[in-house]
Amino acid sequence: MAHKALSALSAIALLACSAALASPSKGVTATEIKIGQTMPYSGPVSPYGVIGRAHAAYFEMINANGGVNGRKINFISLDDAYSPPKTVEQTRRLVEQDEVAVVFGSLGTPTGIAVRKYLNTKKMPQIVMGTGASIFDDPAGFPWTMGWQPNYRDEAAAYARRIMEKQPGQPIALMYAKDDSGKDFADGFKAALGDKIGLLVSEATYETSDPTVDSQIVRLKASGAKVFFFHATPKFGAQIIRAIHDTGWKPHTYLANTTSSIAGAIEPAGFERAQGLISAAFLKDPNDPQWADDPEMKDWRAWMAKYNPRADATDYLNVLGYAQAATMIRLLENAGTDVSSERIMKEAANMNFRVPLLLPGIELHTGAKDYRPMKKLRLIEFKGKRWELLPE
Repeated sequence: MAHKALSALSAIALLACSAALASPSKGVTATEIKIGQTMPYSGPVSPYGVIGRAHAAYFEMINANGGVNGRKINFISLDDAYSPPKTVEQTRRLVEQDEVAVVFGSLGTPTGIAVRKYLNTKKMPQIVMGTGASIFDDPAGFPWTMGWQPNYRDEAAAYARRIMEKQPGQPIALMYAKDDSGKDFADGFKAALGDKIGLLVSEATYETSDPTVDSQIVRLKASGAKVFFFHATPKFGAQIIRAIHDTGWKPHTYLANTTSSIAGAIEPAGFERAQGLISAAFLKDPNDPQWADDPEMKDWRAWMAKYNPRADATDYLNVLGYAQAATMIRLLENAGTDVSSERIMKEAANMNFRVPLLLPGIELHTGAKDYRPMKKLRLIEFKGKRWELLPE
């Protein structure tokens, strides 16, 4: 009897060992990898929900082609409405109930900050984030958190340098969202002005709960500023562009990449109101004819037609989502068959590659002390119905 009991225990032990081999990490089995995300499908920045849907469509393509090293992607994308408390709730669900292996591509600076400490305590990768806030480049303090795109301070500095070159001595107005991302842009812009900071004659902020920003634009115009830089999300970006034009204010206008989406901000504002705007880009624009015969853009259009057919093919947010998802898949491929949360984070901190649709000359590079994957961008100008790259 004892012998039979021992045999049964041995069998159970062998089964447990086999299960452990089949599931080397939470969120990873022999057949799938669970990837989690929060995204604002509702709320004040819901136009960004396009990105999450693009991620899902990209992973659908990967699964249709056999997955990654034999594992399919189980993608769980939850709505957080760009509300930090909701982000906390949904992220806890992803980690504790859904048991994902990685939190990928979640959008937002305030939302990302709200869960950063929790995810680092759980040793859960928080990577390829939908934000360029410099606060997420802190490998010593938060080694499990990493952004993706060029950081906001660097972007804002690029605008400041061009203003000092092209509009020297002209009074400047500044506007930004009253949150961590807006503050990052503002700080980077002011720092780059240096001893020309006195040219900044007016400054305004807005809350994402504000119904309009008309009063801020009226006040900024009254300052006499001839140059204007603003950071906004698409909804407010469209309002700002309309208000500038409709009040008769005609400053040289620079806007953050966060509001450069043609479908999300420019077209709703009206193409006629957007002429001459300056912004920044790090991705190929599907509206730019120079990429018409580009092999990567051809692949993107084929993917859009097959896997993301309801999406707007003029919206660069679908390019962004594609490139972000491609980054995630590249990290999983580099991890090989030994996939775990720890291995994924190790690969994220060792990027040295390029993914499709990044502009020429832009690549992803990271290291143990460098959590800024992308460090270059290009300035662009809006003409007609599209953005055009400015000379380097």
